[in-house]
Amino acid sequence: MEEEELAVTEREKRRVAVVGARGHVGVELLRIVLRHPCFEPAFAASRSLAGQRVQDHVAGAPEDLLFEDLPADEAASRGADAWILALPNGMSESYVEAISRRAPHAVIVDVSADHRFDAQWQYGVPELFRDRVQNSHRIANPGCYATGMQLALWPIRGLLVAPPVIFGVSGYSGAGATPSERNDPDRLHDNLLAYQLVGHVHEREVSRHLGMSVHFTPHVAQFFRGISLTIALTFGEEQSAAGLGRRYSEQYGGEPLVRITAAPPEIRDVRGTPAIAIGGIAVAAGGRRGVVVAALDNLLKGAASQAIQNLNLACGFDELTGLIAPAARGAEPPAARRG
Repeated sequence: MEEEELAVTEREKRRVAVVGARGHVGVELLRIVLRHPCFEPAFAASRSLAGQRVQDHVAGAPEDLLFEDLPADEAASRGADAWILALPNGMSESYVEAISRRAPHAVIVDVSADHRFDAQWQYGVPELFRDRVQNSHRIANPGCYATGMQLALWPIRGLLVAPPVIFGVSGYSGAGATPSERNDPDRLHDNLLAYQLVGHVHEREVSRHLGMSVHFTPHVAQFFRGISLTIALTFGEEQSAAGLGRRYSEQYGGEPLVRITAAPPEIRDVRGTPAIAIGGIAVAAGGRRGVVVAALDNLLKGAASQAIQNLNLACGFDELTGLIAPAARGAEPPAARRG
């Protein structure tokens, strides 16, 4: 299938609004929407950048596309086929309420944590729940760390007899664009900063959606983007690295955006891509203790590109449209996977 076959006419394109377009994730979303053959930007909402040209921040944007300061009711009245809310946690609800009143059938993808625990919203890890995401109108995009943890643990979750212990390191873009100690270059120089040592929202998120407890400690480092997760595992019965590897290959063998690697994956392997790499599977003597490593780009697979995967599914498009070229996809899209 050639790329032009995916293109639709200008009249048929879905108009996508990006709210919270100033942040690192918002900029990535605009980049993807602008090159997407089936989407076009309805508007880009950002209070802090209001009046500035999107083109000055995102290459290739139309010259007349400006960032706008749009409160919820005004934004909802502008009209869009779909909405991606890339707002800080706790700020999405006024937009959801306004959109629901004015355009109840519009698709909303919330990138924040506000609806990840809400049973009325579909939680969107496409590789695990794509059949549920298809044709949904309210989609909660998973967290960046949470995406990596779930995909790394899903194939072996039934083998574990103790909560996996997860050491996570993120680039400082994960702390957002608002200045803080977690994105302060001076604080991070030659340093590794641990934070929120217990009760992190991603720990609760993963525990809920995996149906098992996990123990997670996040850290931030001086690089800009990317996540590395080293996950310690305790098995109820003796396991082998080869046997675990087969489980991952069986689960993800048809997934273009999941790479299974023999060596522990590195952030540079996936930085700037919509993919996650999982590998470095090791089992200690006795077969009851193991380790697996995952790496992903927190701004893409951990946020923006996954939001587009979900939006593609909700709109009835191939979920990889606008993310990777059709020639790179190989076989037909993988069948839906149900827990």
